[in-house]
Amino acid sequence: MFLSRVQLNPKRRAGRSLFESRHVLHAAVMASFPDASARPEGRVLWRLDQTPTVGNVFIVSPQRPDLTSLAEQGGWPTLPETQLVRPYGDLLGRIENGHRYAFRLTANPTRAGRADGGGRGKVYGHVTVSQQEDWLLGRQQRGGFEIAEVGLPDRDADDRGSGEQHPARELVVTDRQTLSFSRRETRVTLRIATFEGVLTVTDRDAFVHALSHGIGRAKGYGCGLMTIAPAG
Repeated sequence: MFLSRVQLNPKRRAGRSLFESRHVLHAAVMASFPDASARPEGRVLWRLDQTPTVGNVFIVSPQRPDLTSLAEQGGWPTLPETQLVRPYGDLLGRIENGHRYAFRLTANPTRAGRADGGGRGKVYGHVTVSQQEDWLLGRQQRGGFEIAEVGLPDRDADDRGSGEQHPARELVVTDRQTLSFSRRETRVTLRIATFEGVLTVTDRDAFVHALSHGIGRAKGYGCGLMTIAPAG
């Protein structure tokens, strides 16, 4: 596995096109690999962290990418420090139960409605901060991690639409967006949220799987990649 980063220049016209369309950026990321298909050890995941002056595209992949084309298309191709590729397996191999990590995750929190007959229906994006937080908290067990409680509830029950009281967590939603872009002849709309916080590993194998295979839907459009750093 590899963890990579390439910086994009929003002042370049081609760079802006990558910022503005997740479909275009998805194609550019996938073009960094001769074979971008998923493997047992992981799949290609990516995330765009954007500021007014630079866009950082983080990529996790089972193969080593060639970032030349992506940098030439919208970055600073002659500046080698804007392109980094590092082995990821060493970090994954050091993860153990009980380790604490600061994390960042951009995801597509969704719920499935019920179809006629009781089957799985249309997928809807969660709208409120509390719905989006609950979506991530509901994936703790399968993801092999726990986001710690830090005290009393930090918002009233009306925000959640129920009478339940939930403790505050080491979790915050730092960015929420509704993305809309064209894909072939259809229009795709995604509600995405960026989560930051501190977690504790509870199931090492499940957590490594989440880091290398992603969390949630819309992985092809920059969702699902969680990055971690040791928490002091």
